[in-house]
Amino acid sequence: MKKILLTLSMALASSLGAQFFSTGTVNLPTASMTVKIVTNPTTVTLTLTGDSNSMLGIGFGNNGMESGADGFIYNSSANRDYSFNGLGVAPTADPSQDWTVTSNTVSGSTRTIIATRSLAGGAGDFALTNDNTSIEIFYARRAGNLTIGNHSSLRDYATLTRTSVLATGEVAAESKNIILYPNPAKEMISFKNAEKIKSVDIFESAGRKIRTVKTDGKEINISDLKSGTYYLEITLNDGSTAFEKLIKE
Repeated sequence: MKKILLTLSMALASSLGAQFFSTGTVNLPTASMTVKIVTNPTTVTLTLTGDSNSMLGIGFGNNGMESGADGFIYNSSANRDYSFNGLGVAPTADPSQDWTVTSNTVSGSTRTIIATRSLAGGAGDFALTNDNTSIEIFYARRAGNLTIGNHSSLRDYATLTRTSVLATGEVAAESKNIILYPNPAKEMISFKNAEKIKSVDIFESAGRKIRTVKTDGKEINISDLKSGTYYLEITLNDGSTAFEKLIKE
């Protein structure tokens, strides 16, 4: 039985590794933000956190707000997909809004935004790849104001390093003694050693993130999910990450 379980775990890890590359959650200290980017063969999922009363933005590339640079900006308007027009010039909302916000929640004073788009995006978007190459970004926060405007000194650059789920700390959940049950499931799921878990991200099989759940040692209600295959990215209290496959009946 142990040999069979080990084989299944290795097969699961290989399957996940072929689909997902993750930066993990990266602190952006100059603006008191965090960012996480997860890709699969077709989709990128961006998770951005920061002050709930501030404009939050990241841009792709290492040349800052040069004309033509692409970025995602959370602000008081409905637009999220932007092109930059040079230093000191307000960015312009793209005609095609290719980012889809799937979750926008506030806990205390912290906003968490989850958005997805295709790897290539649309016209003028920075094309991402599904591999372990690094991603250069610049970022900014306009403190206490949700309208797009001058961010003052709350801006900086970062390099996001990606790893596959086969890298250290990103492995099948069973190797961390985190057991999902029942699986398959219809209504509720639970975890053995749930006290080790900080949060669980639920992804569709195509890679789109559906939600983030704080377990708090409790069951997770999946009754609203359609029947099919899902992947759970499990963030543990020690900062490591594990993955599990869920079959929803």
